[in-house]
Amino acid sequence: MPLALTVNGRAVSATVEPRMHLADFLRENHNLTGTHLGCEHGVCGACTVLIDGEPARSCITYAVACEGARITTVEGLDDDEIVRELRAAFSREHALQCGYCTPGMLVSARDLVLRADAASERQIRLAMSGNLCRCTGYVGIVRAIASTIAARQARGITAIAATRPLGPVGSGNSAAAGELAPPTAHARRELANDRSEMPQAAPRDFEPAASFDQSFVVRHPIDQVWAFFGRFPEVVGCLPGATLSGQPSERQAFGRMRIRVGPLAADFHGIAEFERDDVTYSGVIHGIGRDTRSTSATRGSIRYRLRAIDERATRVELTIGYTLTGPLAQFSRTDLVQDIAGRLIQKFVTQLEARLSGHTTSAPDALHAGGLVFSVVMLRLRAWVRRILGRESSPP
Repeated sequence: MPLALTVNGRAVSATVEPRMHLADFLRENHNLTGTHLGCEHGVCGACTVLIDGEPARSCITYAVACEGARITTVEGLDDDEIVRELRAAFSREHALQCGYCTPGMLVSARDLVLRADAASERQIRLAMSGNLCRCTGYVGIVRAIASTIAARQARGITAIAATRPLGPVGSGNSAAAGELAPPTAHARRELANDRSEMPQAAPRDFEPAASFDQSFVVRHPIDQVWAFFGRFPEVVGCLPGATLSGQPSERQAFGRMRIRVGPLAADFHGIAEFERDDVTYSGVIHGIGRDTRSTSATRGSIRYRLRAIDERATRVELTIGYTLTGPLAQFSRTDLVQDIAGRLIQKFVTQLEARLSGHTTSAPDALHAGGLVFSVVMLRLRAWVRRILGRESSPP
């Protein structure tokens, strides 16, 4: 396939196999061997380059996917001010030994220095956790990055906002200006400091791994309930562990969800897009999120419809579809998730009823699902014992 892109400021045209990865294209076709290949699974970070100014794994990026993109390798950063400072700091702090991970480390560290006004040791380690080193123990790397950030801050150099267009890195497929609101300044700052990679768009057409139906009744008129559902910040305020990152737009919101399942603690950052139909009292929420503490990720949709029972009561019908990956996927069995969702909905309805009645309430700041899981297991154990005892006591 024909390919045209810019590599280190130079226009490049070539014909490549569709299956060729960007790392191979750079190394084999252009002798840019500073881009190292380690795991070739996108894990170790040695192959990190800049695609349209954003760090990306070149070993799992197809070259043809970068049509029209600007690629910058470590060789293209020779005269970069931040990289010059980082190279000096790496040398001073003994932040490299064999040096194999260093090109990817410098590219990722440059992005952190560029976007963070200040960073604690924990934040630096979190930001650099996608770049692995088998030699140094990371202490010198952390010190080198921290000293570079501090030196630039002392010179009055401020970080840039962590803005990024919608769409995959290098795709050039960002949404038209104004179509979707960007995250707030607070959300961008949090993204820059914590490196919690905010998903760029909620999924609309995907096949969920599992789905189920739920419903509940609210003792208020349908028009009142429908109006409340249109006030997204108030709806989020009824969900345990859920918070918004700034004010949502008409169709989109950024936020986070804290959850604890037994020994596992997750802090999902994500995006939700919503649609409403005032005629049918129905709507859908599409969402995608990623846990900042592990490799867990989730995507899904909630379709809801309101039906008037009488003048003072409304039934809310839900269809929930989801896909969960990573460590938390062990809790993704449909029956278990359905039971937990039912209990979560009970908490939501309690908050909803209170707010519709004019009472000021606040949902818990974290969803402790471990207790929910335990109670579900105990209920199932009791039901199993009852079935066993029932069979033993039944006549032959």
